[in-house]
Amino acid sequence: MKERGDFVKINWKQKLSSRKFWSALIAWITSLLAAFNIADNTTTQIIAIASGIGALCVYMLAEGFVDHARAEHEHEEEETEKEPNDKIGFNI
Repeated sequence: MKERGDFVKINWKQKLSSRKFWSALIAWITSLLAAFNIADNTTTQIIAIASGIGALCVYMLAEGFVDHARAEHEHEEEETEKEPNDKIGFNI
């Protein structure tokens, strides 16, 4: 059984970047709109907005991941390019 604090432990960054999550959310919204007999035009507009938000979230999180990986890679390259020093601190 889950504790009350387990909600906080969910990796929301991973969830929001999941295409499966957004597909499931949009399917759930669509079924709710159909169940409440919402007009087709309104349903289409709501789904378009939800899809746009999902695509934007996935894009932003993916770009953040790529930027972070690139920065780490550049930092590693800088560390390997440093010239070794002798014991006094002069470049050899």
